[in-house]
Amino acid sequence: MSAAKGAHLAGHEEFQKLVQEHTQYEQRLDSLTHKRFLSDDEKLEEVRLKKLKLRLKDQMQQIERTYRQVQVA
Repeated sequence: MSAAKGAHLAGHEEFQKLVQEHTQYEQRLDSLTHKRFLSDDEKLEEVRLKKLKLRLKDQMQQIERTYRQVQVA
């Protein structure tokens, strides 16, 4: 998520928490993808992290939609 896109939600505590978690998962995934070989546990972790990131992204998008609806109304 770009800083400009989420700037209007800078004061939204839940949104910022989700962004922080998403960033942590992204960093861990990056460290896994730089490994030449992954153990079975690391492969499972990679799949789990990808699913978690998608869930967080969906939640952030829902917050953005709600925010935009409130701003338009």
